[in-house]
Amino acid sequence: MIAEPNTANNLPSQKENAAHDETVPESAVQNGSCVRNGNLKTPREKRKVRQQCENIRRSSASSKRVSRLQNGQVVEAVTLFEVVSMGKQAMQSVVDDWVEAYKQDRNVALLDLINFFIQCSGCQGMVTAEMFQSLHKKDVMQKMTENFDEESGLQYKKFIAYPWILTVTWPVDVGNEDYPLIRTGPYWKKFKANFCEFIAVLVQQCQCSILYDSYLMDTIISLLTGLADSMVRAFRHTSTLAAMKLLTAVLSVRLNLDVNKHNAQRLYEVEKKRISGKRTSYRLDQLERKRKEYEHKLLEIQNMMNAIFKGTFLNRYRDVIPEVRATCIEEIGRWIETYPDAFLNDSYLKYIGWMLYDKQAEVRLKCLLGLQGIYSRKEFVSRMDLFTIRFKDRIVSMPLDKDHEVAVQAMKLLMLMSQNCEDVLSAEDCETLYQFVYTTHRPLAVAAGEFLYKRLLSHEGDEEVQPKGGGKFGASTDQLKRLIRFFLDSKLHKHVAYLIDSLWDWAGKFLKDWECMTTLLLKNAEEDGEELNDAYQSALIEIILATVREAAEGHPPVGRGAAKKILSVKEKKIQLEDCTKITEHFIMVLPRLLAKYSTDAQKVANLLQIPQYYDLDVYSTGHLEKHLDALLREMKDIVAKHSDMSVLEVSSRTYYVLCSEEIAIYSQVNRALSQLIDELMGQLNQLLDGFWQKAEGFCTDAGEISRMQSLLRRVAAFHNAHDLTKWNLCDKTLRLLVFEMEHGSLPVLIIVPALQCTYFSLLWQVVAVSENSPKETLFALGREMRRFSQICMHFLHHKDKDVKEKAFLILCDWLLILSHQDANNNEEAVGLLDYLPSTSLQEKLLLFIQENVFMGEEEESKDLTEEEERKDESCKLDNLREKRSLLAAYCKLIAYNVVEMTAAAEIYKYYVKTYNDFGDIIKETLSKTRHNNKIQSTKTLIICLQQLFQAHAESHDSSGGLDFFSASFANMKELARRFSLTFGWDPVKSRESVAMIHKEGIEFAFQGANGVHGKCLPPNLSFLLIISEFSNKLLKPDKRLVYAYLQRYVAEPLPCRGDEWQPLISYRNSLLANEDEESSVLGSSGEWSPVSTSKTPSFKRKLSNGSLPETSRTEATKKAPEPQCASQLASAAGKSRKRLKSQEMHLQEHLPFLCPGGLRGRDWTVKTLRG
Repeated sequence: MIAEPNTANNLPSQKENAAHDETVPESAVQNGSCVRNGNLKTPREKRKVRQQCENIRRSSASSKRVSRLQNGQVVEAVTLFEVVSMGKQAMQSVVDDWVEAYKQDRNVALLDLINFFIQCSGCQGMVTAEMFQSLHKKDVMQKMTENFDEESGLQYKKFIAYPWILTVTWPVDVGNEDYPLIRTGPYWKKFKANFCEFIAVLVQQCQCSILYDSYLMDTIISLLTGLADSMVRAFRHTSTLAAMKLLTAVLSVRLNLDVNKHNAQRLYEVEKKRISGKRTSYRLDQLERKRKEYEHKLLEIQNMMNAIFKGTFLNRYRDVIPEVRATCIEEIGRWIETYPDAFLNDSYLKYIGWMLYDKQAEVRLKCLLGLQGIYSRKEFVSRMDLFTIRFKDRIVSMPLDKDHEVAVQAMKLLMLMSQNCEDVLSAEDCETLYQFVYTTHRPLAVAAGEFLYKRLLSHEGDEEVQPKGGGKFGASTDQLKRLIRFFLDSKLHKHVAYLIDSLWDWAGKFLKDWECMTTLLLKNAEEDGEELNDAYQSALIEIILATVREAAEGHPPVGRGAAKKILSVKEKKIQLEDCTKITEHFIMVLPRLLAKYSTDAQKVANLLQIPQYYDLDVYSTGHLEKHLDALLREMKDIVAKHSDMSVLEVSSRTYYVLCSEEIAIYSQVNRALSQLIDELMGQLNQLLDGFWQKAEGFCTDAGEISRMQSLLRRVAAFHNAHDLTKWNLCDKTLRLLVFEMEHGSLPVLIIVPALQCTYFSLLWQVVAVSENSPKETLFALGREMRRFSQICMHFLHHKDKDVKEKAFLILCDWLLILSHQDANNNEEAVGLLDYLPSTSLQEKLLLFIQENVFMGEEEESKDLTEEEERKDESCKLDNLREKRSLLAAYCKLIAYNVVEMTAAAEIYKYYVKTYNDFGDIIKETLSKTRHNNKIQSTKTLIICLQQLFQAHAESHDSSGGLDFFSASFANMKELARRFSLTFGWDPVKSRESVAMIHKEGIEFAFQGANGVHGKCLPPNLSFLLIISEFSNKLLKPDKRLVYAYLQRYVAEPLPCRGDEWQPLISYRNSLLANEDEESSVLGSSGEWSPVSTSKTPSFKRKLSNGSLPETSRTEATKKAPEPQCASQLASAAGKSRKRLKSQEMHLQEHLPFLCPGGLRGRDWTVKTLRG
């Protein structure tokens, strides 16, 4: 509340009047006290002024204001801030009360409004006012200051709010971090809406009366302009928002005045024509006065708009606070759209264009949203030619914005521009924008799908104008061909599922026209003359499969979207209808398609996936069993024709889906599947019998080898999804593998499928183990499992790459499954079948990874020339994919505790070197192991760094010392830095682990020293430079504790020769960084200098004599460096022990392995952190 100023003209310039500090916290209850900074001295006078002001305010209100409870009592809201923030009363009635009070006493009401804006800024200080009348302009400008009182610690802001000079006083630490507009929660979000509504309603209710009294608006605009020029963020933000909303509200009044002036002008002209030649009538004079009155009001409104725009917008649209810039841009976009006659020109559009380059995504987003409103109206577009030419390139590039929402809105803006601006986007621009349908961010892909559909696929009149010969599918056929052409031309992308998902919301109607698609596929050139070529047929089949999957599953493809979409009731209904439509159509058509394309493996593999999305009950309810027989016949023929694994695996999966015991067609499909397996096994047995009957060994006939390979591949594909144990396949394939181990003459084409068949057969047997399984069966199964593991270990050294890689993958999966199987809760079976890898097996697996994943990469890079690398790019990508599969299989063994966690140390060594190829796999392994066992995972990191350091030291023994600038040492430091980043931003969670790294690192660094307090240089001292990368992850108390632990290994006095002890100095420096009580280290000179014992204050305070504090003699003497490094180290160590003695006792319960009790040996235990 602000005290009413003395407005007497015969009085001299008044001193600042009393002001009441009204602060409304979240409870919205007045808790301030009356503060006087003027004539009133005693508490009694202050209380009297406060009561008078409150009585005036209460009596001015014509209706009772809202009230609420505080501590069980009803508290009346007496200020505008309280009423608006509570929002319990209609805003119009609140404004009406204030307008009525203004008409009775405008000074008191206006001061109440001024105080409202100050309080909305979160100011908890006070406001005083003095009259402007007797002050000269020069004196006034001197008073317009914002300064800081060093003695009181208060900040002042003086500015004009005509006819007053206002002084706002607040504590220096208030106003930048916490004020109503940036507070979170529904209460403050509602407050912001109420604040904006209050300004709009205030202008609306005043437009017919006091808006033009040259007093109200002058004061408000002066107030907001002055506050917007403040260095305090709260004032700038709040006043800028108020000023922008005020201009928006005034603009609405301007539009109403334009309408009224136009109507008055028309009435005036009509009246003038009616009385032409006669004497001037009273009616004509009245209309003339009204017309001039509207012109006068329009002039005043224009002056208000200019004052706000020039005084606030021009200064704040480039404010350092992004929220302020976003507010300005949002409102100017609204002004242009609301009043284009005044604002739709390059003078105002340029501000939006400039801010498209803003660094903050929020500001760029407001620019795009504002431009969307402008470009959506065709009548505006013709007046934006210069802006479009100037900023088109920037807008076209914005779909690549790092902020997803900005990218989406940029794509939507480009869609509007392409619709309403002719030829604004070139063909190159469109080709670039089309490619966004393949992005992984679905909202951006959907926006790009709309752009692609409306720009390329959908043409007006497609439904009315049918192409010649197109029949009833003419329009859909034309769209499909354009879509296929676009897909084939996009050579960089082969993800048709992403393309269909992007178009699904816009082109769902023609994408579900499966009748048209299958008609195109079934056309013959002899009959129709319009058969698609092979590339178009393959693309169309992929599109059919993608549309069927999208309709049946109802969620985006893998990689686009974090999780499966939760469908609404309406979406579920549409999904069921689509599934029924798919089933009813493809039940009849699919057998014909399979028959036509049965020789093409790629087409058949895609077509065979369609039955997996059927509603299989339609077969029985619709009496369509004959079509099922046709499908099974075609599938059987396809299995007989193809040996490609993609076709065989899809066929096996489709048989599995059709052969479900819950549906009525189970017996029919199961019978067909059994017949197929019988035929395959019969042919395989015949070939194997012929092979074993030959005494001279395996026949080298290429035909027999090919037939046996294809049969084994078919059986392996079906054994993956179906239990074929009754055909006793395991004994036959095991015999083949043993033969290969003994003789080594089995062709590679047979070994790989034989390994797969044996693996699947044993897995089915393990799954079939039940509680009643006899021990003899379990013992026999255990023997076969161990035998198979030995076979896989033998094949790890096979000369063929495919064989040893397949053996490694099978062995890793095999170990993972056996170590986690439960055998249907049969504990005895678990004990008999449990199989953990031995130490030798673990070593062989690790050696395989090193030789075939990491070392192989180095060999290839050396052997291949640049020319060969360019030619074999695709081959290298396939090779990389295989290596990633091998590494992922081994890392799963580490993550699930199948092999020792310390084996991961060998993998972590390659983290930096192979980051681009395998960094994600190694990082995920590190995360999983840390989740399993935090302490053991930390030990693994230390082992990794120690092994690298020892290898580096051994390689530099001949040179006489370690090279800190070598590539290997830099690689170690970078690896340690990457390890430290994996601990995240919360040092409390990783407190134990980081402290252990420092403890182990210090012990390793001082290994080999002459005694605990030896004076010779430790051979591993340079390791301290490595673990210094983890110092920034230590909490401040832990830094002191680690420092004390380090001091126990430092000799006193310490000989200092050259840079030998530089690692120790650097490490101690990292521990003492930002410390107030410890000394800092000068890196290269080895000299110790003190750290200032007092922090720099947030503001300087003067002493009583007005001078700043003098530097003490002690501090001045400390500035001179000591001549001897040894004495400095000893002195620092002695001070540290005294200072840290009590801290060690306090921290012993948190990190016991760093405290004195844990220093006697390496056998320490780690307690759970309680801090």
